[in-house]
Amino acid sequence: MLRKHLQRLKDDGAVQDFLELPEDESPAGQRVFEARWQVADTVTVRARLTVAMGAGHGQEWQLLAEAERPWDLGWPSPAGVFWPGEPDGGWAHESVTGQRFLQVNALPKDDKAMRRVLREALRDSWTIHVVVHEAMTPDERGRGPLTRFLPPGLHHRVVEHRAAPQQLRALNYALRDAGVEVPRGGALVLPGTPAPDGFTAADFSVRSVFLDGSEPVELVSAVTRFAALPRPLPDGAAEQLGALREEWHLYTLQEELERQRALVAMYAEALEAMTRSRDLYREAAERAHEALAAYRENAGTTTVVDQPAPGRPAGGPLQQLTRTFERLRISGRASRPAPALEPAAVAEPVLDSSGSRPAQEPSEPVPPK
Repeated sequence: MLRKHLQRLKDDGAVQDFLELPEDESPAGQRVFEARWQVADTVTVRARLTVAMGAGHGQEWQLLAEAERPWDLGWPSPAGVFWPGEPDGGWAHESVTGQRFLQVNALPKDDKAMRRVLREALRDSWTIHVVVHEAMTPDERGRGPLTRFLPPGLHHRVVEHRAAPQQLRALNYALRDAGVEVPRGGALVLPGTPAPDGFTAADFSVRSVFLDGSEPVELVSAVTRFAALPRPLPDGAAEQLGALREEWHLYTLQEELERQRALVAMYAEALEAMTRSRDLYREAAERAHEALAAYRENAGTTTVVDQPAPGRPAGGPLQQLTRTFERLRISGRASRPAPALEPAAVAEPVLDSSGSRPAQEPSEPVPPK
């Protein structure tokens, strides 16, 4: 069905081209489709759809689309381009709560089931969930979905939940942990998880919504402003976006030529950078060799000065003081005069005529008088 629909769109000129990737280039157990089309006559949109093989009614799918300029909500919804616009098609639902786009989703009558649906809606990080309270049972015109008045770009991003008149109390009780509540007969845009910066319940709630088939201007404004707030991508969307950009196949001849030129320029720049690095390395190596040769040449003529042994620090203050005292003690000992001899202990030598000392023993000392 999907292939036939895309082929019809290509034949009608609604899409420029589409492609189903071979199994060996697709994730295991999944089919991957690419399609490209133009909006505003000149802006190219590239989209990538991943769906499980053999999936039937109610299958889960992932779709990413990127345009050449910031997205305009007036452009067609990418999901509306890929999938056939059948009202009972099994694809037009979001995966967190299982609720359907562009239809009224009545909240379950059972309070426990209603709390589960609202808890899952609050946990959603990408789909915009709107809760509308019916002040009274609407007629045929009021039973239609309010999301049909939204810009085309939001047709498959907004889910409308409808609460019956008697469910208001249970509804706001289920929302109490989120710190928000739905006005009686009004509507509220749920903050999601995490709530975007700049979200306040007062700014995104509507006091009265008339379910008479007329356009809910206030509600459309609140939803559009909420869609413009920055929100994180869902889990796994960053990887899918990388695959969309890096593994894209549907290039035109002009785009392929420009792509190859860009690759050649990138490789040339990388080669030039490698050449510069090689030259700088060679120059640094030559300087290092010159410095080493100069060091070896000067090593033989350099006088080596005795240095204290490594690991033996110079004497500390106490050791220096001890050495000072030792020097003082030695110098004091050297300068001390020898004790004088008594006169009686001194004998003058007797010299002969040759000036030599006689061989005989010296005379006895003369006792002092």
